[in-house]
Amino acid sequence: MAESLTIARPYAEAAFKLASELGQLPSWSDALSRLSTVVGTDVARDLVGNPGLSADRLARLLADAAGELTAEQRNFVQVLASNERFPVMAEIASQFEALRHAHEGVIEAHVASAYPLTDEQLGEIVATLEGRFGRKVQAVVTVEPELIGGVSIRIGDEVMDASVRGKLAKLAGALKV
Repeated sequence: MAESLTIARPYAEAAFKLASELGQLPSWSDALSRLSTVVGTDVARDLVGNPGLSADRLARLLADAAGELTAEQRNFVQVLASNERFPVMAEIASQFEALRHAHEGVIEAHVASAYPLTDEQLGEIVATLEGRFGRKVQAVVTVEPELIGGVSIRIGDEVMDASVRGKLAKLAGALKV
């Protein structure tokens, strides 16, 4: 895992620098996300591992599958293909997003809820977090029925657990069960 992150970092930084210079951060975020999804498919993994497929052909196939890309984004795909870096595409996209969020002053909150949240509930959570952290918050929501009720929020290494499961675990610890 650490090796993948180390390999992906310079590519993410290069993409971020270029996207910043061109004023195209949202476009690059979208393109890298689409490319990461495409590369993560079984068909793409088979293509990436095919020694009979040239880097140029592989780059064209994956770029076409990823949808509309700018010339710079297609060149980036070509560099990834030439250097055999598609296996770390998910890490490249993830690190690009982290760089973008840092640049834009955004923090990502992972919100786990026992039940699907309404837009109003999510809005209240985001507003509360923005007030607490003094920064714009982007929420990534997952439904985890094992929480029983409530929510658990993770921002970086900080966890705010307001789930029934968390409260039961605290109670069990207090009772030394």
